[in-house]
Amino acid sequence: MIEPATTEELAEALRACNGTKVLARGGGRSYGDAALNGGGCVIRTTKLRTVRSFDPASGTIVVDPGVTFGDLLRSRAFAGWIAPVTPGTQFATIAGAIANDAHGKNHDADGSIGDHVLWLDLALADGTVRRVDRNSDPELFAATIGGIGLTGIITGVGLRMLAVPSTTLRVCERRVNSLDEYLDVLQEARTRYRYSVGWIDGVATGRRLGRGILETAEHIEDPIASRVRRANVRMPVDLPGGAINAWTVGLFNQLYFRRISSAGRERQLDLETFFYPLDSILDWNRIYGRRGFVQFQCVIPDSEARRALHELLGTIAASGRASFLAVIKTLGSAGAGFLSFPVRGITLALDFPLARGTHELLDHLHSITVEHGGRIYLAKDSCVSARHLRQMYPRVEQFRATLARADPQRRMRSDMSDRLQL
Repeated sequence: MIEPATTEELAEALRACNGTKVLARGGGRSYGDAALNGGGCVIRTTKLRTVRSFDPASGTIVVDPGVTFGDLLRSRAFAGWIAPVTPGTQFATIAGAIANDAHGKNHDADGSIGDHVLWLDLALADGTVRRVDRNSDPELFAATIGGIGLTGIITGVGLRMLAVPSTTLRVCERRVNSLDEYLDVLQEARTRYRYSVGWIDGVATGRRLGRGILETAEHIEDPIASRVRRANVRMPVDLPGGAINAWTVGLFNQLYFRRISSAGRERQLDLETFFYPLDSILDWNRIYGRRGFVQFQCVIPDSEARRALHELLGTIAASGRASFLAVIKTLGSAGAGFLSFPVRGITLALDFPLARGTHELLDHLHSITVEHGGRIYLAKDSCVSARHLRQMYPRVEQFRATLARADPQRRMRSDMSDRLQL
């Protein structure tokens, strides 16, 4: 692995890797093989972590690829401004989020991160660096947004930030007793609130299928708000195999559901607590033991969501394999990239402890997703098939054609791109 400290060193590293496949790696927060490159060269961009400029009049920021969402959130240099979209961890890099066209809890209101990118400096496979935007090269721009690092290595980003009144959010939580009720309240929330996200009980069955807790939030004025950094705890050991099972998850989910009264609750939260709840437990993945976990995240178009989610959650509940980490939320307009994940619909994400039969379950869930016109989020994927990918992403041939032009020698590659025949 090569870790350049300047963009010049990065371009030189690309040229030095001539003759082998090459891939960029950012914060390493993808769950699958998007940033793995067995037998090839990996260029890590985390040392390129400078904020080059910020214009408080327009909210335009220029950053190195390794700047993280946590860097932006904690810096007092951007008082009154935050990243317009953030994934579920502050440890992700800006360039990594763009390569996956990351979405957040505000997709209906603000789209995904690619919608706010003004331009990209892109180091191509031959080491040359080009500035790319929607006008100069719309195909290369669309292939890079959500393109999982296959067009080149992002070396600089112009991004439009979001103005906010303070670092405080008013958050409302309410119980939702069934999947059908959930889908109704999600439709209401997407038009009333900037942020909405739900926890869902992946093991509930019968009339309780799809029950959960919905969170909605808005920015509020708070003149005494402070940016207090949380004291994180660390998961010190790997739990023994089998600790995450239907009984333990069912017990946890029952307690978690009951923690909110039937009347609901309202509270004020700082941005970090609301955006990144899982970051408060460092090495949380060790909860799944040494074998780890895989995640399934799909989006189903609105027109098919009710039928598809009943089938998906019924299949998951019957398997007894779901974990306590399960999320449901709405997505708005389609993303800017050829391989952007978002379409207008409902996205469902669940973790599964890795065990015998897990991949067979995922393949079944992928088939259900395809049957209902949905797709899988590549940032979280480790096992979707090339056949299913072609059915999920109708613009994949445009993506391949643009790669052939930008990288005719097919040097920019990953384990994921080889698996998916990209």
